[in-house]
Amino acid sequence: MARTTDGDGTPVPQRLLAAATRLFAERGYDRTSVQEIVEAAGVTKGALYHYFGSKEDLLHEVYARVLRVQQQRLDAYADAEEPVATRLRGAAADVVVTTIDNLDDADIFFRSMHHLSPEKHKQVRAERRRYHERFRALVEEGQQSGVFSSATPADLVVDYHFGSIHHLSTWYRPDGPLTKQQVADHLADMLLRALRP
Repeated sequence: MARTTDGDGTPVPQRLLAAATRLFAERGYDRTSVQEIVEAAGVTKGALYHYFGSKEDLLHEVYARVLRVQQQRLDAYADAEEPVATRLRGAAADVVVTTIDNLDDADIFFRSMHHLSPEKHKQVRAERRRYHERFRALVEEGQQSGVFSSATPADLVVDYHFGSIHHLSTWYRPDGPLTKQQVADHLADMLLRALRP
């Protein structure tokens, strides 16, 4: 995307995404109009259509930008020269932290993904599957080498961990008793304990 900016230096695509994320979180995707998004971002409809093409493209990008960051970070953990247990624990904690950092984005998407066209829905599922498969490969590596128990299939281990992550938006509060890092550490440690041989 071109980095066209306004007076405060914020690129137009980022302003549009920030406005859309806030409005989708407050009102819901289906109750937010393109006009409301462009007014909140301080741009024209032409600018939105130049960068995103449609409101649906904005919804897709709200989630895709988070998933891109998470995929890059997972790849870095998976490719590191560390023992598999260290790599899996790091990846397991990191996905919790990055999800909490983007709770609105994740919540909006899971509440609104049914609004995506079949083609975009298929694309998102493929992107998520790629992430889950890389995460599962770490579990399988540890199981095959005897570091982790193989009593539970790797797919179920991954579903268990991500099931807890997908519910974070229903209970996590920044002013709650646990910091995001503490939550991440607890969930990652639970995963590693469950895999202990």
